[in-house]
Amino acid sequence: MSIRLVALASLVAVTALAAGCVVEPARPVVYARPAPVYAPGPAYVEVVAPQPPPPMFEENVVARPGFIWARGYWRWDGHRYVAERGHWEHARPGYHYVHPHWEQRRDGWHWRVGVWVAG
Repeated sequence: MSIRLVALASLVAVTALAAGCVVEPARPVVYARPAPVYAPGPAYVEVVAPQPPPPMFEENVVARPGFIWARGYWRWDGHRYVAERGHWEHARPGYHYVHPHWEQRRDGWHWRVGVWVAG
């Protein structure tokens, strides 16, 4: 076969394939929003200090109706204790507040966050 025949056969094949093509105008693509996903917060990190916290410091606060004072505490920063001031929490009827505190165990001092407990 000559080069002209191969070129002609190729041209015929491409024309036949293109004849079936349909060109449509571009349409905007609409993506459906996924349903909200409620992922849990960051994993709880156990804080263990190698030494006991310093003596508790005093905070002078005046009572506020409908609130409780969540006492300040000593935060372990990995090297030393740092004082953290307390804050007001809205009172929750039927619950009582357990203040943040440190618990001594065999492997050191474990941090316990402040939590609301039923009852």
